[in-house]
Amino acid sequence: MSERARRGDAARPRDLPSAGGAPPARAAAPDRVRAALARLGLSCEIREFPASTRTAEEAARAVGCSVAQIVKSLVFIADGRPILVLASGAHRVDVRKVARLAGASRVEKATAAETRAATGFAIGGVPPVGHAVPLPVSVDEALLAYPIVYAAAGTAHAVFAIAPGDLVRATGGTVGDIAETPDSGP
Repeated sequence: MSERARRGDAARPRDLPSAGGAPPARAAAPDRVRAALARLGLSCEIREFPASTRTAEEAARAVGCSVAQIVKSLVFIADGRPILVLASGAHRVDVRKVARLAGASRVEKATAAETRAATGFAIGGVPPVGHAVPLPVSVDEALLAYPIVYAAAGTAHAVFAIAPGDLVRATGGTVGDIAETPDSGP
């Protein structure tokens, strides 16, 4: 008997690669997102792609939509606490605007390790729901201009479509202007 089996954590069906041969972490992450969406009363189809959807441009190309319809789920550290910013793929985030919206005096981009610790997901696949710990959420008002937007579903190869209003309700997000503009600077 293996050490894993003795500890009681032998492979369970969710730990095994999917029929498509996805590695365990990749197979489990979309299932976690699907379960989180279901707990929120949402039935969203998660689409997995062979090509990467890690960047907004890659996701838009895979889905066949504009970059502006892609939801970038970005973790920032606001006054020492992680927060989630849901930004349009067409926008860069203005940390000063996020600070005002979040009521924080200091906001900075989270590291990859901080992102994974706060969400349970790696950068490039961070979904807007199903995180390791509940996070305050700020939502780019530009996303509400579209009937449907597309968000990461736990991996850099999976996305799901959602109405922006449902996204705001599901995340409890605060909607506001968080986009960098030419006069706001980096």
